[in-house]
Amino acid sequence: MNDHHAATLRSMAGLATPMAIRVAVTLGLPDRLRGNGATTEQVAAELELSATALELLLGHLTMLDILERADNLYRTTVFGSALCGDAGNGLTNFLHLDLAGGRAELAFTELLHSVTTGTAGYARRYGQDFWADLTRNPHLRASFDQQMTDRFRDQIPRIVAAYDWSRYSTLVDVGGGHGTLLAAVLTANPGLRGHLIDLDPTASEARHTFAAHGVADRVQVTAASFFDPIPEGAQAYLLCDILHDWNDAHAHLILARCVRALPPTGRLLIIEPVGGRHAGTEFDLAMLVIFGGRERRLDEFRALTAPHGLTLESVTDLTEQRCLLEFRRMPGD
Repeated sequence: MNDHHAATLRSMAGLATPMAIRVAVTLGLPDRLRGNGATTEQVAAELELSATALELLLGHLTMLDILERADNLYRTTVFGSALCGDAGNGLTNFLHLDLAGGRAELAFTELLHSVTTGTAGYARRYGQDFWADLTRNPHLRASFDQQMTDRFRDQIPRIVAAYDWSRYSTLVDVGGGHGTLLAAVLTANPGLRGHLIDLDPTASEARHTFAAHGVADRVQVTAASFFDPIPEGAQAYLLCDILHDWNDAHAHLILARCVRALPPTGRLLIIEPVGGRHAGTEFDLAMLVIFGGRERRLDEFRALTAPHGLTLESVTDLTEQRCLLEFRRMPGD
């Protein structure tokens, strides 16, 4: 029994398979080896790789059923085709070591530092925090924006349907990315007007999203940070997957900007995984090592928002991953 446990734990802790898959995606092997496939020597010559080392990688990918080998040719299997760039599942973006998702995941090598200090491991690994890295490397920002869009694509219809957005006439999506969620909300609620705030070039891409959905005449886009002053007077302000990216000190700054803009009868809407409810432990650790954040529990959200004069009015389960927390001002604030 002990030997079995040890073998299981060794398998769980192994880095060879996850890194082999990520390297395969980074090199574009699933795409290159579709169809008729190729020999190790052909691929090594094309990509300027060590043929000996590549053969070791291809052998492991074959064992994983990502590739198959016949007549000295390696070919991508049906299973492995899910790693191709046109698979439409966002995996390439998430796993590629030179795109935002794959690069960020390597911060897990600094998990000991994060657990010791309570701070992100990303800056320790790369010399600057995640957001500074995106600013310095436009291709990382573009891939991060696309990753956020891919993550929400299947959930958006349920998010739109699970909450009564028609209660509001104006909604500000703070840090709304490419605008896919706000566009869907506006499409489903013709009486609603929207305002999206995000940094450029993300904000510019959002304008294209709204035009494509036919709602551009009902939405305004402002290129700004959520640490800057936020336009005042809307009936509702939305923070979707924002606060879990930040430690409490930065989360308070974001909340302060929102509350300053919030009218007395307005609502602050927070959509996120909630710890102990709809948040996975693995994702919780990712928030820590990448951002220094976490998936907060309801009591933590109450503690975080109370100093800003907010009280939790309702919790709506949107999907198996996310909740919507609706906050209003406390009486007298």
